[in-house]
Amino acid sequence: MTRRVFRYVPFTVEQDRTAEPEYEARCVSGDDTECGAESGTHRDPGPVEEWQRRHTQETGHRRYRRDFGDYAVMRPPAGLAELARVTGDTV
Repeated sequence: MTRRVFRYVPFTVEQDRTAEPEYEARCVSGDDTECGAESGTHRDPGPVEEWQRRHTQETGHRRYRRDFGDYAVMRPPAGLAELARVTGDTV
């Protein structure tokens, strides 16, 4: 079997729908040092936003660093992926 290596493949980047995204926030309010309070990690933004509202009400802090994380999958073009599957080549 001959193995071929493709030098350029126009992959697309897609969100991996099998993995849950993650949302979180950290309070960065403060003059000399940041508050540092954290929301914890959640699977949707609602609980993080509610934590921010409560933290602002309790402390008066109004500046937050928000982070969103997800997983990505690289997908080759459909025809190329099918060709590789049939021939046993790697893409």
